[in-house]
Amino acid sequence: MVPMAQSLEATGLRPASIEAKRAAFAAATSSLAARCGGAGVDAAFFVPGRIEVLGKHTDYAGGRSLLCAAEQGFCLVVRARRDARVVVTDARTGQSAETALDPAVEPTRGEWSNYPATVARRVARNFPDARTGADVAFVSDLPPASGMSSSSAFMIGVFLAIAEMNGLPRDAGARSIAARAEDLAGYLATIENGSSFGTLAGDRGVGTFGGSEDHTAILCCHPGALSQYRFSPVLHEREIPLPAGVAFVIAASGVVAEKTGAALAAYNRASRSAQRVLELWRAATGRADATLEGAARSGPDAADRMRDVLDASNDDEFTPAALRKRFEQFRAESLDIVPAAGDALSCGDLTRFGRLVDQSQEGAEAWLGNQIAETITLARTARECGAVASSAFGAGFGGSVWALVSASEVPRFLAAWSAAYQSAHPRAAARARFFETHPGPSACQIRITTPGVVLS
Repeated sequence: MVPMAQSLEATGLRPASIEAKRAAFAAATSSLAARCGGAGVDAAFFVPGRIEVLGKHTDYAGGRSLLCAAEQGFCLVVRARRDARVVVTDARTGQSAETALDPAVEPTRGEWSNYPATVARRVARNFPDARTGADVAFVSDLPPASGMSSSSAFMIGVFLAIAEMNGLPRDAGARSIAARAEDLAGYLATIENGSSFGTLAGDRGVGTFGGSEDHTAILCCHPGALSQYRFSPVLHEREIPLPAGVAFVIAASGVVAEKTGAALAAYNRASRSAQRVLELWRAATGRADATLEGAARSGPDAADRMRDVLDASNDDEFTPAALRKRFEQFRAESLDIVPAAGDALSCGDLTRFGRLVDQSQEGAEAWLGNQIAETITLARTARECGAVASSAFGAGFGGSVWALVSASEVPRFLAAWSAAYQSAHPRAAARARFFETHPGPSACQIRITTPGVVLS
């Protein structure tokens, strides 16, 4: 029997994080026992959030990202049911959501129950034999709606719970998503965005037109390193060890990056504009490039030809200037900044890395248009307080900013950065959260032993 501390240590979590995860699993286990009666769990999982170091709105257009998993995430425990119901409980708040493994389930958008219901509905449609329900209890230390992919991590956790209770890793129909973690990431992204994945038919999704960056980071990244990926399809390019002696500090701005309402519309507009750039390119050139990345790399003069196409465009939704800005941000981020920043990190040139990250942040502000005053302030003041690099990340329109700092300077930096934010944006700062994190493990099953509970 493997003690929980050893199982957590084997994931690559730092000792400082292990004790918090032990407490979270204990709380989730108690919640499950209280709901279901008696001790006993059938599976347990840790599912992290992620940091998008670079790669702003690139994944769904086939571009590159530089990613890592965070040490913060969801600790989930699961027990199989005798029916096809799926009940998910937040162990800290006691709030529950109940759905069914049923292809006819109708998720309710705008409520947190939308996420487990969307997963259950898609699994039921894609895997007709999966009809064993699950009781799931979880504890999360991810700030919600912060740009750290809490919703994607939540959906992945629910999927892993259902999959384990139904033996999907051993199911013949699941082989197309079981061969590689990257394949599973691609499939789980389609649960969220509603697309099909190979022969696994798509469905309604949760309403976002996103890609698979979040799911790839959560399922494929490694402790102590950043991963460079290209998308559509998911392709691993390289691992880059994080230089010794530095740490990430996260500022969750206090302005939620909820993908609902106006924020959802703004997020989807960025996605649609990238798709429209590609459509105009195809129409003008007769080419069949599958992604904007493919179009931008199609020849030495592709960028200039694209600019001509966009400047001459006449679109009902997007002006030529808006389309040109979207293309320039994508091209610079994916083709230039991400690979150059990876090279700088690989050789330990943090000064050059910081300058490239500054360029990415400037592109998000001037061209992508997904930044708000609070995230702009946080990125700027992080540099002023001594960070070697800092950038907003995630969907934008709120959310979080990361800063890379000397590990020995973290306490001083945290105090200075939070004070600068409090001075500039006191209302948002009252809801903000500042914390240290490091590149952590990808989603994994945890083997635990707790009093009265045996999980082999």
